[in-house]
Amino acid sequence: QVQLVESGGGLVQAGGSLRLSCAASGTMSGFNGLGWYRQAPGKQRVMVALLAYDGSTNYADSVKGRFTISRDNAKNTGYLEMNSLKFEDTAVYYCTVWDTKSIYWGQGTQVTVSS
Repeated sequence: QVQLVESGGGLVQAGGSLRLSCAASGTMSGFNGLGWYRQAPGKQRVMVALLAYDGSTNYADSVKGRFTISRDNAKNTGYLEMNSLKFEDTAVYYCTVWDTKSIYWGQGTQVTVSS
């Protein structure tokens, strides 16, 4: 079983930056990918950024050029660097990791951007 714990969320002014972390513990059956999703109040959870096992990335159009997804294998930690934050980036951010057997989710971390 894999557990994910997000951190790094908080309150930031528009134009500011935050770095979210996703620490993984437990045993994975091969790493296949890391993702960040977000859910704003009253809205569905949507993909923000994906990082595949081969290093390829995919970003939502709304965050391209502002957000960067990465991982540190040695630390079993994934990251989401968020720059030039906008009010509409306000949401609960969830990390997810999937291996050959299952997909795992963290509990979420709140990001609030004040305009």
